[in-house]
Amino acid sequence: MRPLVPALALALLAACTFDPETGTFVEVKEEPRPVAYVATMDAGHHIPALDAQKVPPAYQRTLVPNPLPEEAPGTILVDTQTRHLYLVQDKRTALRYGIGVGREGFGWAGETVVARKAQWPTWTPPPEMIKRQPELERWREGQPGGPTNPLGARAIYLYKDGHDTGFRIHGTPQWKTIGTNASSGCFRMIQQDVVDLYDRVQPGAKVIVR
Repeated sequence: MRPLVPALALALLAACTFDPETGTFVEVKEEPRPVAYVATMDAGHHIPALDAQKVPPAYQRTLVPNPLPEEAPGTILVDTQTRHLYLVQDKRTALRYGIGVGREGFGWAGETVVARKAQWPTWTPPPEMIKRQPELERWREGQPGGPTNPLGARAIYLYKDGHDTGFRIHGTPQWKTIGTNASSGCFRMIQQDVVDLYDRVQPGAKVIVR
């Protein structure tokens, strides 16, 4: 597991949540919020710095009260209405990330599991996407991983009943689409955030989409 406090300039936040075991409200300290996402070299690829002040605070990585206290640590909740992804830490807390979600007509909900993960994955547009966007024909056999690849630095593959749903949690070089409806049903994350999530999530983890 990655440490909760990144080595960046920080501002500490706090929140309260109700503890059903004691019947009282308790303070939950949120993860210190980074002022900027730093530039890094990752597997030979450059991830540029991102000034988090340009990202709405609601979509910056933060530790918050857990919206799914009944679920096991490591469970992922994707809330397509608020455009947030939560990773359950314990009964009281979860890491919250901002995401981009599917455009109208590409939304979906349900339960899946993390089947596999990939670093700088190859992206292969499905035939129906190539039909809509003929310029993607050149990538019919797959676009190699890299800074301009639509899947970004990491991809987390979602399966249901042993079958690939075709949906992914992945990074994106288009960070300005975070908090919007811009994808074809997959869930986009800031590059530094998807690297953080990738290091925390385990294959077999439950993913709830609502």
